[in-house]
Amino acid sequence: MCRLFGLHAGPNPVRVTFWLLDAPDSLSAQSRREPDGAGIGTFDASGRAHVAKQPLAAWEDHAFAREARVLKSTTFLAHVRYASTGAHTMVNTHPFEQDGRLFAHNGAFGDLGRLNQHLAELGVADLVHGQTDSERLFALITAESRRAGGHVGEGISHAVRWVARELPVFSLNFIVTTAADLWAVRYPATHELHVLERKPAAGAEPAPLEARSARIHARSRDLSRSAHVLIATEPMDPSPGWRPMGPGELVHVGPDLAVTATVPFPEAPAHPLTLSDLDPSAAASQKP
Repeated sequence: MCRLFGLHAGPNPVRVTFWLLDAPDSLSAQSRREPDGAGIGTFDASGRAHVAKQPLAAWEDHAFAREARVLKSTTFLAHVRYASTGAHTMVNTHPFEQDGRLFAHNGAFGDLGRLNQHLAELGVADLVHGQTDSERLFALITAESRRAGGHVGEGISHAVRWVARELPVFSLNFIVTTAADLWAVRYPATHELHVLERKPAAGAEPAPLEARSARIHARSRDLSRSAHVLIATEPMDPSPGWRPMGPGELVHVGPDLAVTATVPFPEAPAHPLTLSDLDPSAAASQKP
């Protein structure tokens, strides 16, 4: 199953080398199980998006390792891919960039022909360069955000409601980032997504932050000194602050790290899919 990770550190740029390379279950380690591509998106001081990605397992990619040691940003979006739709190529590797925003997705849905037609009607078919359902979902969000005057939350709500109403859906979990904002969606209840709001550690020289789970063990001094909000596929440490997002929940993290949560989506899609409805490769990619 693809892995999602988003982080917002407010106005303070941080590094996440600890999670990308150094943790025993880092992105590099996870790529031995999710081998179809890895990428990380960041923003520079001017707010311009940058994406470092390859259609390779992260542990095989020397460029990924070099970038991971120096990347610094106020927001991060990381993804390890287990392909469900589309070849193992650069153009199909997450994160994707559109209108200065970054997007990564964990899930699957069907009837891409119907979605392609809708994107053409909205005048955004040119935003899609690959074969994935993920990039097409992002294009729909971009189109709806444009129609909402640049209001991304409204764009996400309109896009997900349209997909839930019109297309067969297995999972639509995703994260969208800018330099100042982060949005996360869990829909419907198929896959988990979790949120942690962490305050700065006390003391003049705080101990390194350590994040542990059955899959991940991370360590960082940068993040122990600054407040931050994390979105992850599973809790990364035993902190009681982790909470699972509810089915249909949309979380927004603003520039001041204020977290708001709404439930703007229907309880279930009109045409729900199960693992048995997916083709064998897609079903393998969507198993927990």
